Amino acid sequence: MNYRKGYFILSLLCLTLFMGLKSSAQNIQIKGQVVEENSKQSLAFATVAIVDQATKKAISGSITDDEGYFDLDTSASNFYVEVSYMGFISKTIKTFDIKRNTANLGVILLAEDAEQLNEVVVQAEVSRNEFKLDKRVFNIGKDISNTGVSALEVLSNVPSVSVSIEGAISLRGSQGVQVLINGKPSILTEDSGSLGSITADMIEKIEVITNPSAKYEAEGTSGIINIVIKKEERKGVNGSVTLNTGVPDNHSVGLSLNKRSEKFNLFTQIGLGRRSSPQDSENINNDLINNTILYNIGESFRNEKFYTITLGTDYYINDNNVITLSGNYAFEDEDQPSDNNYQLFDEDENLVSEWNRNETTEASNPKWQYELQYKRDFEDHEDHDLLISATGRSFSKDQNSLFSDKTVSGSDYDATQRTRTDFGENTFTFKLDYTKPFSEKWSMETGVQYVLSDVSNDYEVQNLINGNFETDFGLTNIFEFDQDVLGVYVTGAFDSGKWGVKPGLRMEYTKVNTLLVDTDEANNQDYFNFFPSIHTSYKISDMVSLQAGYSKRIYRPRLWDLNPFFNIRNNFNIRQGNPDLQPEFTDSYEVTSIFDIGKTSLNFGLFQRYTTEVIERVSTSSNNVIVQRPENIGTNSTYGIEFNTKISPVQWLSFNVDFNYNKFSRVGSFQTTVFDFKGDQWNSKILAKFKFPADIDFEATGNYNSKYQTIQSEVSDNIFLDLGLRKKILKGKGVINMSVRDVFESRIQESVTVQDDFEAYSKNKRGRFITFGFSYGFGKGDAMEYSGSRRR
Repeated sequence: MNYRKGYFILSLLCLTLFMGLKSSAQNIQIKGQVVEENSKQSLAFATVAIVDQATKKAISGSITDDEGYFDLDTSASNFYVEVSYMGFISKTIKTFDIKRNTANLGVILLAEDAEQLNEVVVQAEVSRNEFKLDKRVFNIGKDISNTGVSALEVLSNVPSVSVSIEGAISLRGSQGVQVLINGKPSILTEDSGSLGSITADMIEKIEVITNPSAKYEAEGTSGIINIVIKKEERKGVNGSVTLNTGVPDNHSVGLSLNKRSEKFNLFTQIGLGRRSSPQDSENINNDLINNTILYNIGESFRNEKFYTITLGTDYYINDNNVITLSGNYAFEDEDQPSDNNYQLFDEDENLVSEWNRNETTEASNPKWQYELQYKRDFEDHEDHDLLISATGRSFSKDQNSLFSDKTVSGSDYDATQRTRTDFGENTFTFKLDYTKPFSEKWSMETGVQYVLSDVSNDYEVQNLINGNFETDFGLTNIFEFDQDVLGVYVTGAFDSGKWGVKPGLRMEYTKVNTLLVDTDEANNQDYFNFFPSIHTSYKISDMVSLQAGYSKRIYRPRLWDLNPFFNIRNNFNIRQGNPDLQPEFTDSYEVTSIFDIGKTSLNFGLFQRYTTEVIERVSTSSNNVIVQRPENIGTNSTYGIEFNTKISPVQWLSFNVDFNYNKFSRVGSFQTTVFDFKGDQWNSKILAKFKFPADIDFEATGNYNSKYQTIQSEVSDNIFLDLGLRKKILKGKGVINMSVRDVFESRIQESVTVQDDFEAYSKNKRGRFITFGFSYGFGKGDAMEYSGSRRR
C-alpha cells in the first residue's frame, strides 16, 4: 500500500475540512519543527493534528514544510497536539505554555518505528512477475544476482528473454526485438555494448511485451522489451548511493538524488566505473575446395571506462498540468586489445604457416539524449490525459585500430593494417498521445509519432606498404543512412470487469535512403503499412483468467544490417551488411491462461508467429575467408508454448520457473541454395530464493538453452548457474551483496557449419564474474534493494 501518499492526502483533507473552523478573534497559534531523532534531519510533510481532549477527534490539522516547520491556529481551548509520520512513532504533546496566544512547541523529535518499517516492506513488496493485459512486468529489485551488473546481464535473467555471449538479445527464440528505455528508443539501446552503462541499480523494472497493441511502434517482430529507469517521486529529499567491485575488473559508483516539493521534482542519477570483459575464442575454417584448414585461437578484451549522468525536473504547473525536462549524457572510453594465433594446414595436415595477429583499438563514444514532455490530466476522469513529447538522441564513435601480423613459421604472413571509424547518429522523435475514457467501461487512445534518423559511418582501411600506409579502397567508404517513420494509431477498449477487448490500428509510412558516397551507390525505398492489433481478456473466476492477442509487426534493417563496410578484427571471419535488405513482417498470435492459487501463480501460454522476408546471415567461403552477409530468405512459421510459475512451499523458500519451447518451419532459398528445414529449441530458467535469519537472503538461478538449427549451422546447448547473497544492515537502510555469474564457467557458445564447399567451427567463452556491492539509502530514501518495491 502507498502509505505515505495516503498520509499526505489525508493531511490535505484535514486542511480542507477544518479551514472553516478558524476564528481570528480567539485563535491560538501553534508552531514548531519536526525532526528525525537519529539523524536530526527535518521531516517534510509530517502530519500535525490538533485533537479535542474530550472527544479524541481531530479539530484542525496541517503538514510540515520542506524544512519540517509547521504553523497553524485553533479556536479550541481544551486540546492536545499529535505529530505523526509514516515509519515513525507518533508523539502526543499535552503540556505546553501559551504566551500571547502562541504555543511554540520547539523541536519535536520523532523516532523510527522499526516494527512498522518492517511491515511496510512486507506489504509493499511487489511480485517478481506481474501479468497485465498486454505485457509482463519483471521487478528487478528482487534479484540479488543482479548486483553490480549491467542491463545486458539483467536481461539474461528475465523470463522469455535470452542473451548470447556476443550480446544478441532474443525474445522467445527470435532476435527481432525492439528495446526501449522508459517507453522510448534510446541511444543506449542502439548496440548491446551501450547497455553496459546502465547498471542494475538504476533499473526499477523490465516490461516484456510479446504482442504489443497498436499504441506502440510496430518495430520489433518478436516484441518489445522496455527497461524502466527508477525515478523517485516521494516528497522531500531522497537519495541512495551504490558501490560495486568485482573480478574481472568491474568497479562502479552510483548516486541517485531526488528532491520533491509542491511545484518541482528534481532528480538526478550519476554513475561512473570501469569494467573488463574478456573473451576466449576458437575458430576452425575448413576449405573443402582447396583442402586446407585454418585454426584460430584468440583472446580479446573490451576494457571500458564509463560515465553517465541524468538530470531532470518535473514542474507542476497545477494539479492537472506538468512539464518534464530531462537529459542524459553517457561517455565510454574503450580499449579493445586482442591476440589471435593462426595455423594453416594443407590437405596432408602439414603445417604450412603459423602467425600471430595483434590488435590495439581505442575508441571514445559520447552519447546524448534530451527530452521535453508535457502532460495534462483532465478532471473528469483519472485516465483522461494528453501527453506531448519531443526527444533528441545523438551518438558518435571515434575509433582507431592497429593490426599487426607476425609470421612464426612457414609462409610469410607479415602485414600491418590500421582502420579508422568516424560514426555519427542523430535521431529526433516527436510524439502525441491522447487517452479519453467515455465511461467506466469504454475508452479510446489515439496519437501520432514522427521519427527522423540521420546516420553516417566513415570507415577506412589502410595497409602498410613499403613503409607508408595506403588506403584499401575495396574496404573503404562512407555509408550514409537516413530513415523517417511517420506513425498514426487509434485503439478502442471495452472493459466490463469480467470481460475486456482492445482493438487497434496503426498506420506507418517509412522512407529510407542509403548512399555509399565514394562509389555513389544509392538505394532509396518508401512504403506504407497497416498494423492491426486486438487483445481480449476474460475473467472466469477470481483464480482463473484468459487472455488472447494478435498484432502485426515489422523489423526494419538497421545501419549494421545495411552497411557493407565493417570491422576486420578477424580478417578470416568477416561480417558485412547488405544495403539491399527489405524489412521483415510478422503476424503474431498468442493465448494465455493465468491461475492464482493461494500463494502459487501459474501462467501458461500458446503462441504462433509467421514471418515473411526473413533476414538471415548467409556465410560464404573463399580461401578460408568466411564472409557473413544478411539476406532476405523466405518465410518462417513458429509455434510455441510458454510456462511460468512461482511456488512458495514454505515461508523461507520460493521458486520461480520459466519454460519456453518453440518449433519452427523454414521455407526459402538464396541464389541456387534451398534452405527449407524444420527445427525446434527450448530454454528454461529456475530461480530459487532462500530467506535466512539475520536478514540474509540467498538465491540461485539456473539457465539452460537447448541446441538449435539455423539455415546453415547448428548451435550447441549451454547451461550455467548464477548465485547471489544479500545482507541488510544499518536498520535496513544499508545492503551488502555478492553475486557470482556463471559459477562453473559453463556458458560456452559453440556452432558448427557444414556446407558443400566449406565447414566452420566456432567457440566462445566469457568465464566467471564475481561482484561485491554495497548500497545505502539516505534522507528518506531506501537502499537500492527496494528499487523494485520502494516504500512511499
